[in-house]
Amino acid sequence: MEQQKLISKLAEIIDDSNAGILCTSDKNGKTHVRWMTPILIRGRKGVIYSVTSQNSRKVDQILQNSDVTWMIQTSSLDQVITIHGKTNVLENPSIKSELLETVGNKLTMFWRINEDLNEFVVLETVIEKAAYFVPMKGVFNTVHFS
Repeated sequence: MEQQKLISKLAEIIDDSNAGILCTSDKNGKTHVRWMTPILIRGRKGVIYSVTSQNSRKVDQILQNSDVTWMIQTSSLDQVITIHGKTNVLENPSIKSELLETVGNKLTMFWRINEDLNEFVVLETVIEKAAYFVPMKGVFNTVHFS
């Protein structure tokens, strides 16, 4: 499977589910998983974005160890993509604005918890490797990104 095809599949799966699981590690190597809203932006290939509170524990974990894993699957669980990459914490007003315009309406739970529009950061995961899995068909493809 080529990178572009995997990114297309990823976009389809995100459109279907609007959710993914992000796994980070703390300074002691203990893993932490949580539901997030993954975001793809047209023209920025090989990158997944999400938003979080600037004071969240995941930000501290990412600042200590930028290696993360995402698992994103269809709502019917018939397609799964697992992504490994490095995540940057961005506070750039331009990227924050772009993400709000792109998916602000899909972040209902986030806005219930975080009412201040200025107190969030963007998590930018640069994909290093991704695996596409279709369990019922035995399909498994791994794609390395440069």
